[in-house]
Amino acid sequence: MNSNVYFRRIDSTTDIKTIQEISKQLLATIMEKENITLKRKIPLKVHFGEHKNVTFIRPENYLGIIDYLQERDIESCYIETNVLYGGQRYKKELHKKTAEAHGFTQLPIIFADGEHGENFAEVEINKKHFKTFKVGKAFLDYDQLIVISHFKGHMMAGFGGAIKQLSMGHAAKGGKIAMHMGEKPQIVNRKCKQCNLCKTRCNEDALIIGKKSKIDHHKCVGCGACMAICPHQAISVFSLKSILKFLGIGNAFIEKLVEGAYAAQKGKKNIYMNYAMNITAGCDCEPRKMKPIMGDFGIFISTDPVAIDKACYDIAKEKGKTFRGFKAFAYAENIGLGSTNYTLHELN
Repeated sequence: MNSNVYFRRIDSTTDIKTIQEISKQLLATIMEKENITLKRKIPLKVHFGEHKNVTFIRPENYLGIIDYLQERDIESCYIETNVLYGGQRYKKELHKKTAEAHGFTQLPIIFADGEHGENFAEVEINKKHFKTFKVGKAFLDYDQLIVISHFKGHMMAGFGGAIKQLSMGHAAKGGKIAMHMGEKPQIVNRKCKQCNLCKTRCNEDALIIGKKSKIDHHKCVGCGACMAICPHQAISVFSLKSILKFLGIGNAFIEKLVEGAYAAQKGKKNIYMNYAMNITAGCDCEPRKMKPIMGDFGIFISTDPVAIDKACYDIAKEKGKTFRGFKAFAYAENIGLGSTNYTLHELN
């Protein structure tokens, strides 16, 4: 099967107004060429960028998309999930402040996995690593999203694009834990103050708090909500075994990433947009200033998350930059996430 990918070239001199116009043109083009019907409510799945990161894709670039939707009276919002680790995006309150500080004020913001990452839905996929996968619960309220991704490098995945934005970006904390480590949290008793706050977030009654606090792993579903809310950092998934898995040692991370992406798009009629600009070696999750490793080269749109990532990957390679993570494409095609065969249509 051949999937269509439409794109416009850009470079480091392309101004913001032109990028807005290109984004709107691409959306209009795919609507016409692929005969797409838009739903009445369509969130924009974005990445707000971590505090101190300066190379994330800023919201001004998306104003053409927002205008296109508003002109058609389509209700929209920004939608995201909380991260697994520390920093400014591990819970809703701080995450929203970070988003607003980075300029994401044009639309309402929804955190699909709730205050701390505890609101999840199990999506049945029956794949090699996951029978079900935990995504942010609010994603199930929508049949269609515009999934906007920053094409760049990533420490673990090799590259980040639509597949990663679907997988890590849609996963609730439990999904992120399962993808990275497959471990359930433990209580570090020397840090536990027996405040019982964690118990208020556990829907499975798996926490036993006392002189020797512990988590009943027979009941625990690994959602990560207790870990997120603990003010004393007394709950952790980190051990030598889990750290090795987090680094991809003894852990089929790429395949799990792809399966998470499959779960996120199951039953939806998404549109995918990749911005190949500010291309850094690291992810927008990293709280530091990074320099681009290659020039900007385009904005892409498709209904196929695999094809759009492969097109970006191939052009980057033609330009002399080969990213790791290539094996994600074959596995993604194998499980039915999308096609590695694509036709690239350049617009003027």
